[in-house]
Amino acid sequence: MSSVEPRQWLPHERPLFPGSPSTPLHPLALRVAFAVVGATVAITGSLGSALVSANLPDLQGSLGVTAAEIAWLPAAYVMTNVSANLVLIKFRQQYGLRLFTEIVLVLFVLVTFAHLFVHTLPSAITVRAVNGIAGAATIALGLFYMIQAFPPQHRLRAIAVGIGMSQLGPPLARVISTDLLEFGEWRGLYLFELGLSLLSLGGVLLLRLPPGDRMRVFERQDIVSVTLLSVGMALLCAVLSLGRIEWWREAPWIGWSLAASIVLVVSGLGYEHFRANPLINTRWLSSGLMLRLGIAIVLIRMVLTEQSVGAVGFLQAMGLTNDQMHGLFSVVLLGCLLGIALSAMTVKPVLTRVPAIIALLCVALGAWMDAHSTNLTRPAQLMLSQFLIGFGSTFFLAPALIAGIGSVITQPRNLISFFVMFSIAQNLGSLCGTAFLGTFQVVREKYHSSQLVEHLTLLDPQVAARIQSGAGGLGQIVTDPALRNALGLRALGAAASREANVLAFNDTYMIITVLALLTAAWLFWVGIYLRLKARRQRLLAEAATP
Repeated sequence: MSSVEPRQWLPHERPLFPGSPSTPLHPLALRVAFAVVGATVAITGSLGSALVSANLPDLQGSLGVTAAEIAWLPAAYVMTNVSANLVLIKFRQQYGLRLFTEIVLVLFVLVTFAHLFVHTLPSAITVRAVNGIAGAATIALGLFYMIQAFPPQHRLRAIAVGIGMSQLGPPLARVISTDLLEFGEWRGLYLFELGLSLLSLGGVLLLRLPPGDRMRVFERQDIVSVTLLSVGMALLCAVLSLGRIEWWREAPWIGWSLAASIVLVVSGLGYEHFRANPLINTRWLSSGLMLRLGIAIVLIRMVLTEQSVGAVGFLQAMGLTNDQMHGLFSVVLLGCLLGIALSAMTVKPVLTRVPAIIALLCVALGAWMDAHSTNLTRPAQLMLSQFLIGFGSTFFLAPALIAGIGSVITQPRNLISFFVMFSIAQNLGSLCGTAFLGTFQVVREKYHSSQLVEHLTLLDPQVAARIQSGAGGLGQIVTDPALRNALGLRALGAAASREANVLAFNDTYMIITVLALLTAAWLFWVGIYLRLKARRQRLLAEAATP
């Protein structure tokens, strides 16, 4: 590697690593401006995808496609987002942060604008795919802007706020999406997304980040690694996103894609392992610290899907729509903001496991509270539990990021390896949680439905009375007695199906509770083990000292 623009930095200005901006001292007014732009960019990166995920049924109707086809929209976002940092970080390092952000944001604006005129499923998938790349870029960009907004002694707090703001998209989308749909149907969503992207682009163009170090880092061998790993991860994301919808053993492409993804990812990692100057340092990623960090992020992200798969899925199964969840997700948004604030106030490099354990305990408590749901449960009964889960979703994130950044600062060549691992762990954790919990809920619903229907017989006086009661309510509408009885029987079957869904969601909540508690116990044990190991080594060193 050779430097493209060698610079001499003052101690407080030195960039954390190549590709990041320098950190000169700014007056208060300029720091406020950096904070506003950083928050706007960070929210823009996550809100567009969240608006689509929160309104898939409405988009499905406007596009005239099936549920399996519309599911490709969020899948396309993750397929490009998961491995975007393979290229984006090196691009920043070699060509500079400004060119990188302008290209990504301009491309995103153009694609979103074009989609307003060409509204088909392929164009929508294209927008989501570009949004996935832009999302990976804007998370880093929002973080860099937020770092400029804080004085040097509070850089860790800046990281907590910057990375936390990028998590506000999902609850915010549930709060505002209904008004956007009423304003312009599906175009309301895309106009809002376009407006946000234009606002972000304007802010970035008007308020430039300070320059950083640039280095020549691209190599021809990177093409092989990026191709193998990107295609392999994209196929794996597609399988995890669509598997439970098309069902795992029903669609042949799922099996072929899964097999191909394993071959491609293993081949890419093997190729990187034996490179002289690897894009991804597999030996460093297989160290104890990085393995524990990656596994912890995956497990925490899995249990955090309780909100999207559990609470939202349950309420939708009960017949509720987004406009009836405004209050609930306003509370969730408040929990996320509180998590960001407390994380910023308490973050410490030496206490990165404690916030993760607290977040897991919050999720476990919230899921356990939800596990007592009935067919009468509505958003008012879920507010406290979802507030806890919203708090946990942002409280753990900054300490997890800081836990890995410390070793990256001392070994800058591992920067790409860390951020690729961090992005993959977050995305795969969410996808695995959605796939596993969604599949588990379906399986349990079938089980409970069979158990309930098995005991529904016309010889049971209570069953016969329930059918007669349902038919009696239709007496003034349906005059045919046979048809009334058939409709009463159908109403009983619908009630049995609803109860089976309630029981299945309660089982899902309990699985999340157990998984969260086991993960918290594992992290606690690891912390105790490492502390005892360090103490033993210190005592041995003291004993060996003459």
